[in-house]
Amino acid sequence: MRFTETSLPGAFIIDIEPRTDNRGFFARAFCQREFEEHGLKPVIAQANIAFNIQRGTLRGMHFQFPPYAETKVVRATRGAILDIIVDLRPESPTYLRSIAVELTADNHRALYVPERFAHGYQTLVDDTETSYQVGEFYAPGVESGLSPFDPALRLEWPLPVTEMSPKDRAWTALAEVGDTVRQRMTLS
Repeated sequence: MRFTETSLPGAFIIDIEPRTDNRGFFARAFCQREFEEHGLKPVIAQANIAFNIQRGTLRGMHFQFPPYAETKVVRATRGAILDIIVDLRPESPTYLRSIAVELTADNHRALYVPERFAHGYQTLVDDTETSYQVGEFYAPGVESGLSPFDPALRLEWPLPVTEMSPKDRAWTALAEVGDTVRQRMTLS
């Protein structure tokens, strides 16, 4: 695997290194040692799949507060997404900055999302499936999110939104919850 650190410290794009022959290819998509060598947490507490019927579907911007903050390794196993993450670490020089990465079934690329980041994506084609390896168990009591349309976050979604859950539509803007997010994301 090739690990490329993004402009947000601790967030990595992971590309496979396929070994090809007449059958196709074989590639490693996860290796505990290689993750550790890059300073990443190699824990997988849950593996999740999301299937999205319609192009333009938006999911996000999700996170869990410490001590249940999640790492994620996200990959599009069918179709394509634009995956966006936002740094919510108050002590970080990139606090509230975001990056967007296109993940497709064809590019086999994954995005490593560190703890204390908000995460969301929009599907670029119909019938898109994503796979997540998550480093912490789902904890509904500490789950939260931010509005993916918050102008303060300056997120650029490439398509009109066709589908979105009521829960994701209800997430509020940073102006309303910023103090709480900053306080709960600060490590003591």
